[in-house]
Amino acid sequence: MALSDPIGDTLTRIRNGQRARKSDITSPASKMRENVLSVLEREGYIRGFERYSLRPGVDELRIELKYSEGEPVISTITRVSKPGKRVYAKIRDLPRV
Repeated sequence: MALSDPIGDTLTRIRNGQRARKSDITSPASKMRENVLSVLEREGYIRGFERYSLRPGVDELRIELKYSEGEPVISTITRVSKPGKRVYAKIRDLPRV
């Protein structure tokens, strides 16, 4: 099944996994998702992720969620730019975290 918003799907899986207090979740693998997850890992929002093969030609990502004192590290996570509504901004206009 084709997804129109793979990044939004991954963010929703992370959000739902944290609400259910899961230690890790899975998501279909792609280079774009890996790049987004590497940024989340580098910034300290997830513990890590790994790519593994289910069968030839079908890979998945196992994402380890991060908690601090029993609470999810990510309090809110939303997708601003969506396939139906692109939002462009210059780097200096983005808020600092």
